[in-house]
Amino acid sequence: MCSRTVLLLAAAVPLTVTAAVVALKAGAWELTVSRHSIRLSPRPRPNCPDCRGAGGWWSEDLYPGGELCWCWDRPARTLRLLPDRDPWSDEPPF
Repeated sequence: MCSRTVLLLAAAVPLTVTAAVVALKAGAWELTVSRHSIRLSPRPRPNCPDCRGAGGWWSEDLYPGGELCWCWDRPARTLRLLPDRDPWSDEPPF
């Protein structure tokens, strides 16, 4: 590979990661990465006029309980990754 291509690739990865972090924080999303899936979960928006970034509120009425704010009511997105193949799948268990 050409040294110019290597330098461009080395600069592109941190820039892409930084842009993704900024986009996730601005859009109020949480990124969770595990071995089997990548998940984007909604978070309460910090500039919400109703909950002021708390995500909901508690009611102290006759039937107390919590309610989620409308700003948190977005579906979570999950990308399932393929599981690892078992290298010993043809052996008996014991």
